[in-house]
Amino acid sequence: MPPRSPQVNVAQAKRSFSELIGRVAYGQETITILKRGRPVARLVPVNEQTRHPLSEVKGVLHRKDPFFRIMDEIFAARHARRPRRAPGLKGGTLRRRIKRRTRPR
Repeated sequence: MPPRSPQVNVAQAKRSFSELIGRVAYGQETITILKRGRPVARLVPVNEQTRHPLSEVKGVLHRKDPFFRIMDEIFAARHARRPRRAPGLKGGTLRRRIKRRTRPR
């Protein structure tokens, strides 16, 4: 079980923010900030930040990858549908009705 990180409440964190930053930056510890006894934030050293998984994939996938083919198919299928009729509107679809209203006269 990993050691518990030090915990401070918001008021204490406001009073000693510089000290907490020093402890995190130089002591390489993680500090949890509590509000009404519940964790609301965490101060972590920069080198411990978790990277977003997609940022690690960037540049790895090539355009020939099946992922892009599937995404292109999904995109084409969604945009190939005919517009739905809006209930209660006479004279066509909602999209056509909006175009008529916004057309310059």
